[in-house]
Amino acid sequence: MMHFHVLTLFPEMVSQGLSESILGRAAKKGCIELETVNIRDYTENKHKKVDDYPYGGGAGMLMQAQPVYDACEAVKERIAARRAREGQAAGAEQDSLCEKPESGISRSRVIFVTPQGSVFSQQMAQELAKEEDLIFLCGHYEGIDERVLEEVVTDHVSIGDYVLTGGELPAMVMIDAISRLVPGVLKNEESAETESFQDGLLEYPQYTRPEIWHGRPVPSVLLSGDHAKVEKWRLAQSQERTGQRRPELYEAYSRKERALSWLSRDRLSHTDMLESIKRGQADVIRAEEGGVLLYDRPSGAWMISASDEDMGERLLSEIPRGEKDLLFEVHQAFLRDSIARRFHRTLVNECYQAVYTRKLPPPREARFAIRPLLEQDADTVHAHYHAVHSRDYVLARIRAGEMFGIEENGALAAFAGTHDEGSMGMLEVLPPFRRRGMGEALEAFLIARQLEKGRVPFCQIFDGNEPSLRLQRKLGLKLASGRLYWIS
Repeated sequence: MMHFHVLTLFPEMVSQGLSESILGRAAKKGCIELETVNIRDYTENKHKKVDDYPYGGGAGMLMQAQPVYDACEAVKERIAARRAREGQAAGAEQDSLCEKPESGISRSRVIFVTPQGSVFSQQMAQELAKEEDLIFLCGHYEGIDERVLEEVVTDHVSIGDYVLTGGELPAMVMIDAISRLVPGVLKNEESAETESFQDGLLEYPQYTRPEIWHGRPVPSVLLSGDHAKVEKWRLAQSQERTGQRRPELYEAYSRKERALSWLSRDRLSHTDMLESIKRGQADVIRAEEGGVLLYDRPSGAWMISASDEDMGERLLSEIPRGEKDLLFEVHQAFLRDSIARRFHRTLVNECYQAVYTRKLPPPREARFAIRPLLEQDADTVHAHYHAVHSRDYVLARIRAGEMFGIEENGALAAFAGTHDEGSMGMLEVLPPFRRRGMGEALEAFLIARQLEKGRVPFCQIFDGNEPSLRLQRKLGLKLASGRLYWIS
């Protein structure tokens, strides 16, 4: 279930606006839950006043920090209590199983609805739909005291470059868009996957009875019963409509299609880049016959593959040179050398790429209980993995629900997870527990989990790590012919 929490001065406006039609039915079915919180209930002012004049002068009033902060903290406490109850109940049901529930390990995102934020999009809706709880903070008057925004807000989001009287309508727009992507909300589960903006294209035209209206017939292909022809026609219509009405969307779509076409010529070597695109987390910056440049948003990595040095230089010229913390993942040694010259980055990790190409997961040992890692496991993981990633990175992956482990006598014995760009990794078995199959069990678990999500499982192994290479071969992964290089 997706839980929405809206902090507002006008709770009825939100609750009434979202109580009808599809969202109303979804709430009754238990697919979504809406909590509206009146910020006035948390003011310490006896007259329920929540605003005051801004320091430095200016028109209008400003919402004060204290009631906003207290309202947000109260919601977070209720979320924590609910997750604790759910965790206990799920744990009781799962005590006899090997794998334990993954809920209750991530923090809630607090979205401040403001014209100054990042513009809301279908891509953002898909990202937010993965959360368990979302807190929306709706401002009024001239805004909210900046200090409380700095303390509680995780995301600043806008629905467009215009100003409204408050944040309630934008919050409702976002909740509607996000809810449509929650399983069970729409009657036809495919409808959320085939509407406007899916795959970067506008939706194709649709028709219903009568067959002829005002002398205008339904296109004959839709009456043919040939599903392959119908799908081909719909794609062509979507492409034509997008090109006419939203040329900037069509250009982005075309870049993505060119990138997929070129990268697919060597799928094993380019699985990392292909998966970044297919999972919707890549910005395709440039795609040519002979090379592709991506920006992977979760990891902040520039991913590059080029057929020759000249194309490599052209791709690298698209990357801004003034940024401090540039991270690169490249597929050719000449790109590694060019990056050292252009960007003065010399810390290089050389890797093999291994890809699981089968449809069914490898068999798994039932004797190991695999559980999601919790925040309190971060220190143990970092102590044994600090040479590769920071504690903050480990903690972020745990909070994202992407790290798992095996316990022995109440202590963490082995762990593994999925990196932010999509590869499996962070696999470590502590010395006293090695040669017992824990590493194999964890990676087999990760492979099955990726397959369940419709993803291609892959991992990257440091050059010289022979035990890991043997494990990949044993589990049925195929090694790409070339190497890739992480450069920071």
